[in-house]
Amino acid sequence: MNKHKKKAIKKFLLYFLVSIFIAIFSSTFYIFFPKLPDSIDNRLRDTLFNIRGEISNTNNVIIIDIDEKSLNKLGQWPWQRNKVSKILQNLTQNEIGLIAFDIVFAEEDNSSPHKVFEEFGIKKENIPNYDLDFAKTVATTPTILGYVFELEQKKHLGKRAPEIPAIIVEKNKQLGNNSLIKAYGTILNIPLLQSNSYSSGFFNNIPDNSGIIRSVPLVISYDDIIYPSLSLEVLRIITQTKRVIVNYDEQGIENISLGDLKIPTDRYGRILVNFRGKEGNFKYYSAIDIYENKIDKKELEGKIALIGTSAVGLLDLRATPFESIYPGVEVHANVIDNIIKGDFIYKASWIDGANVTLIFLLSIITVLLITYTPFWFNPLGTILLLGGFGIFTYYVLFTHGIVLNIFFPLATIIFAAIIATLFDYFYEIKQEEAIKKKFAAKVSKEVMDNLLKNIDSNEFQAMEKEVTVFFSDVRGFTNISEQMNNAKKLISYLNEYMEPMSNIITKYEGTIDKYIGDAIMAYWNAPADVKNHADKAVSASLYQIKELEPLNKKLEKENKPLIDIGIGLNTGLAIVGEMGSSLRSDYTVIGDTINLGARLESLCKYYDSKLNISNFTKEKLEKEYIFRFLDYVTVKGKNKPIEIWQVIDFGKPNETLQKELDLYHKAIKLYKDSKFNEALKIFEDLQEDENKSNKKIYKLYIKRCKEFILTPPKDFNGVYKHNTKS
Repeated sequence: MNKHKKKAIKKFLLYFLVSIFIAIFSSTFYIFFPKLPDSIDNRLRDTLFNIRGEISNTNNVIIIDIDEKSLNKLGQWPWQRNKVSKILQNLTQNEIGLIAFDIVFAEEDNSSPHKVFEEFGIKKENIPNYDLDFAKTVATTPTILGYVFELEQKKHLGKRAPEIPAIIVEKNKQLGNNSLIKAYGTILNIPLLQSNSYSSGFFNNIPDNSGIIRSVPLVISYDDIIYPSLSLEVLRIITQTKRVIVNYDEQGIENISLGDLKIPTDRYGRILVNFRGKEGNFKYYSAIDIYENKIDKKELEGKIALIGTSAVGLLDLRATPFESIYPGVEVHANVIDNIIKGDFIYKASWIDGANVTLIFLLSIITVLLITYTPFWFNPLGTILLLGGFGIFTYYVLFTHGIVLNIFFPLATIIFAAIIATLFDYFYEIKQEEAIKKKFAAKVSKEVMDNLLKNIDSNEFQAMEKEVTVFFSDVRGFTNISEQMNNAKKLISYLNEYMEPMSNIITKYEGTIDKYIGDAIMAYWNAPADVKNHADKAVSASLYQIKELEPLNKKLEKENKPLIDIGIGLNTGLAIVGEMGSSLRSDYTVIGDTINLGARLESLCKYYDSKLNISNFTKEKLEKEYIFRFLDYVTVKGKNKPIEIWQVIDFGKPNETLQKELDLYHKAIKLYKDSKFNEALKIFEDLQEDENKSNKKIYKLYIKRCKEFILTPPKDFNGVYKHNTKS
């Protein structure tokens, strides 16, 4: 074995041992301190949910919402029980499949006539008893009541136990295994209701340490008896299962069986919720609409209806991985839908072994990757491993429903990369220094550095992407150049203008593509994504126009030519990426979208506008601006017409400008409708106004109207064809 092979084997063994040491270190923390970074791990998993986004539900579960609309009509909660009875009756008449309350009726209805009569000592027969009537309705409709367990020791705890028709059996439970969540008291419905209901279930939602609902208990132990949750009881009744089996393994609860249906849980009997998305993923029906029987029977027939609330004042709002304010009733809807669809997410009993194995594999792969790739590749390689593990975790979670630990493997990759990079210094950096010394006497430093770096071309792959493109141009720059008559002064003058304009573009997340003499080309949403890129492009453009005022005051004091500009914006798909030759390339954007942006800028002078945008950009805007419709045209080289709009300013116009714009847009409508005589009159009136906000547009349309009056066009659609670029 030669010297080089021995050195290579020695290096491999050293780095392999380093990776094993790192894996043991990480695994030790994972095994003995698993709860330490639990909050971070959950947050990382929440990110995967948000990346996945919303998914459809089975459309079997609906929510009857005691919302603000219902409270406004039926009064504050709690409502009189006869109103709730009517909701149940209407649902039943519409052949609802099952009704479940995410509400507990813990007190009698004090507004009931029989209670009022009792309070005033009035004795009379056949007085309505709303509680009794409600109890009868519950007994004669497919209704399951809800209740709450007290999970902490408190004073004055209710001790009454609910009765359920289900038989719950524990299977393979080892002696001393107390993994079930234990309750210390109950908050039940009044006995009259509880005794008349076919069944009931608890609806406790228990947030984790970070205050977010990620799992829901399916069973809770109270006085050594196991009780089902509202969601589990709904599924038990639907599947017509009498016996519920809680299956144990050596870690705790493994799953809960309803006949052939197995529901995987964590060791405490909690189901990890595979949330469908944000609030409103399930169909909501306002309780008042059910009360007034306004919903089509087809929408309710055979559905599972959960009755709960989204009203802020009723305090049933929770935090979930998708959002911080989420109705508790929709959490139960997600649980039921998970079980119906069977797309569970769960922590299997073997998951700890799998996580430790992953930690070892990732540590070894990271260290060896860092070792046997160029030094400059270390950060990129680490990012690729982090991203690869993220993709793997995402796939396993949403394809197979397996919840892997995310924090410890990611921490292992980062820690291993740092340690391996430090070790790499002794083998790579020192070797590089030695090579530098040898090459220093033979070649220039630049050549030597290029040989050592061995960096690839780093080309950006071209892609199609929506962008907002920006073109600006200084008006009359040729005359300005002649006035300056000095190249150095002209460049200084131009830089004085370019610097604040460029700063504004970058401030609003734009990318400056190039400077073409006095013109600037920029774009938004490439290479990085920019939220609301059309708005940011318009904002940058308007602030550039406003910036001209202080700039021109300064130029005037220096006896330099004043600057006026025109800006064109367009939004659409373009090809973005690295373009050019192997010798010289540039990251830029090309396509029809870009060409149209340049055309819009060139038409600013024609329309006496400082900022022209296309209808494609206007449709993307979310903020409020003052607009003037300019024209419906086809530009040179294009057949498809576009709308050109002038953006005057932010916000709303003052009364005078609003009046002018209203008249103008009225005239434009007449013009488009071929009512040229009527349009002409308004355009002429606007042109006579000395304080008009546009000096050319009215003349332009007066001329067109007169031409069309003399020679009426056939099949006029309002489109004007520009045969030149400006």
